[in-house]
Amino acid sequence: MKVALVHDWLTGMRGGEKCLEAFCELFPQADLYTLLHCPKTVSQTIECHPIHTSFIQRLPFSYKKYRHYLPLYPMAIASFDFSRYDLIVSSSHCVAKGVHVPKGVCHIAYLHTPMRYIWDQYAIYFNRDTASLPIRAAMKMVRPWLQYWDTHSNNGIHVFMANSAYVAARIKRYYNREAHVVHPPVDFDRFSASAQDEGFYLMVTAFVPYKRVDLAILAFNQLKWPLTIIGTGPDKARLMALAGPTITFLEGQSNYEIKRAYAKCRAVIFPGEEDFGIVPLEAMASGKQVIAYGKGGVLETVIPGNGPEPTQEGPTGVFFYEQTPQALVDAVLYFEEHQRGIDPIRIREHVKSFSKEQFKEKIARHIEGQYQAFKDKSHAETAN
Repeated sequence: MKVALVHDWLTGMRGGEKCLEAFCELFPQADLYTLLHCPKTVSQTIECHPIHTSFIQRLPFSYKKYRHYLPLYPMAIASFDFSRYDLIVSSSHCVAKGVHVPKGVCHIAYLHTPMRYIWDQYAIYFNRDTASLPIRAAMKMVRPWLQYWDTHSNNGIHVFMANSAYVAARIKRYYNREAHVVHPPVDFDRFSASAQDEGFYLMVTAFVPYKRVDLAILAFNQLKWPLTIIGTGPDKARLMALAGPTITFLEGQSNYEIKRAYAKCRAVIFPGEEDFGIVPLEAMASGKQVIAYGKGGVLETVIPGNGPEPTQEGPTGVFFYEQTPQALVDAVLYFEEHQRGIDPIRIREHVKSFSKEQFKEKIARHIEGQYQAFKDKSHAETAN
């Protein structure tokens, strides 16, 4: 079986790339197609595959300004030829799912999210604070066309998979398609339970609007408590301008340094509405609690001590339910008063079921079954 993997772009190792890495391990002989590849920004497991890029790779300033070429993405992703493959597996949060699928080729799409910046989070990405007037005007014109393309390009997808029940519901809402849920993996063995507490709170994040880093900064400016933010991204300058003296920004941290930050922090702050969220799993695998906005994928991973209903398992975090600085402040104070000192080993045990090996086993079983069903259906249609 000849397999092609498709991913939106390769510019760093975030949650989506951790899933792609697992796909690469499942299909070690597969070719990999992507809009753009910045060498040495992803793991060696991914880098060692034959990587095919689109014309976006050759456009001016593409490594740093690739997001500005969004209107060209549908054309770029459709330019790849998959006629020599039996199976396409796409890992998509933008346009990777929109590849042109030849007749007789099975396409299974693993969705991290429908394209959030043209659907429910458009106002977060393109408001007065986060986008210039020319960009807002351009997106107002382009958005309807991108929505049309996004829904109609699904015709080539035979099976959807979703990284959470939250995303599966959005796939149903926007595309009217069902999706099988397989939660993404956390590299469980890379972390260990830590009882260290050096007094600072931690964020590990990309600097993009929907992550709501601004909310955390404003809350910790109010508290005047230390917050360390590890990350980078296009929103960096705006966020640094908001930050008070207790906020520390760290960029270019290695996996080891991030692991150490998890081990030494008091708790992890997660203020955005995420489709799933790998960071909470990494935090809990390190024995640390998560203070999170109580909507989206965290409802499937974090057990809140202040939740509306008691659970048999002990808490692994605290939720707040309004995206305001004061709501986050109140959640942090609740954590300080009620949930300090929970056994880190018990918190870590909670995320064992999200290991990479379990993810690969579930994904492999589902892909194998769906591919066989596709071939059986194709043979039946040919016979008739």
